[in-house]
Amino acid sequence: QLQLVESGGGLVQPGGSLRLSCSASGFRLDYFGIGWFRQAPGREREAVSCVSAGGISTDYADSVKGRFTISRDNAKNTVFLQMNSLKPEDTAVYYCAADKGPYSDCVSDEFDYWGQGTQVTVSS
Repeated sequence: QLQLVESGGGLVQPGGSLRLSCSASGFRLDYFGIGWFRQAPGREREAVSCVSAGGISTDYADSVKGRFTISRDNAKNTVFLQMNSLKPEDTAVYYCAADKGPYSDCVSDEFDYWGQGTQVTVSS
């Protein structure tokens, strides 16, 4: 069973930074496209950022471009989401997900395995 674990969430003031981590045990994350998604209370889940298995292709939601960066550390079998200049509207539960097929698009329907999520709260 493929299991993903997110970490790094927390409470941060507006303008602050957090780095989320997505890790797995028992399989190599670099074989999968990985996506970060988020869901705020009362809202639909939305894509934040995705990276292809080889790390060549990355996608970002317009709302996070220039502030968030997705990256892979294959030696650590981890995918990171560096979040800078955080805003209150970034508050949500953040999920990482893995795509077992060839990465094609940063939409939740493409992803097959999901973590439990980590809470990010941006507030003063």
